[in-house]
Amino acid sequence: MMIRLHSQATTTPKIRAVLQASNEPASTLAKRYGISELTVSKWKKRDGVEDHSHIPRRLQTTLSPAHEAVAVFLRKTLFLPLDDLLAVVREFLNLVVSRSGLDRCLRRHGVGNLREMKQEAPKPKHKAFKSYKPGYLPVDVKYLPQMPNETSRRYLFVGIERATRWVFIRTYKAKTAANARRFLRDLNRVCPMAIHRVLTDNGKEFTDRLLGLRKRAPTGKHEFDRLCAELDIEHRLSPPMHPQTNGMVERFNGRIEDVLQSHHFHSDITLHRYVWLYNQELPQSVLASKTPVQAMKDWYKIKPELFKKKPYYLPGCDTYMLFSSYGINNSDLRRWQKKPKRNYSECSQERASVLQ
Repeated sequence: MMIRLHSQATTTPKIRAVLQASNEPASTLAKRYGISELTVSKWKKRDGVEDHSHIPRRLQTTLSPAHEAVAVFLRKTLFLPLDDLLAVVREFLNLVVSRSGLDRCLRRHGVGNLREMKQEAPKPKHKAFKSYKPGYLPVDVKYLPQMPNETSRRYLFVGIERATRWVFIRTYKAKTAANARRFLRDLNRVCPMAIHRVLTDNGKEFTDRLLGLRKRAPTGKHEFDRLCAELDIEHRLSPPMHPQTNGMVERFNGRIEDVLQSHHFHSDITLHRYVWLYNQELPQSVLASKTPVQAMKDWYKIKPELFKKKPYYLPGCDTYMLFSSYGINNSDLRRWQKKPKRNYSECSQERASVLQ
């Protein structure tokens, strides 16, 4: 067995065992082995021959015990990934906590491995997505569970901008070509970037392409295709039986699925709020720990010609539509957006008052 001795140790495990078994006086043993009588007495009182841990009982961490308890509770109840939990802890608990420090905290409390907590089989690693300039959006549809305030289940249309990971969603009662066209028109109106390409699957809400025995190429006369042509947007279709081509939006749908399993939404407005927080508040590791909106603003500084309008922290009509459902008017949102924040604490408190 490998035994690690303290760097200042004056005895070996073999000598310690001899000291414990001997009945000779401590002074005699101390002279024989060239150690102090205090060392002899210490090892005679011990049951084992291993050094005790020299880790401080109270670690010098930036998180207080109360902060650690809150972080561990959030990890256990919400199953937040490390980067998402780090954003929450920095926002509401401790501004200066490091990612590695939070990771060590989770490991100390036995909640470091999220996959083991969820009791899921390990998933295969994904390849990195090809880089594109802003304006390329994969689009997909997901069937939502029924919300308490609704009489039937609805369909969630999702679009993700590849370069910034900015997300746009809408919910409809049916998965039809008319609703797909409506979604694209709303997306084009809200998105600050000039959309030059969309990628969809081969669903009948997006294309008249036929597969199988009745194979037929898309005619371009489908409602969705006609709107793409009107807006000067290239419409690409994923290859049949290759959903990984549209993998980015599939991943976000998986993230929404995780949220739906761990949260009880009372309406689709709450789901819209989650997406708003994702765009505005959650840093993404693939974006160098920036939020999608921050990444969008960085792109605007470099390539303003790719944008139809300047991206703001609170995007206009989409955000106003969402928060009007909570009784927050446009003037309150504009005041919060334009008011200079004197310090981080004030910013956090005011943001929390808007979101409550």
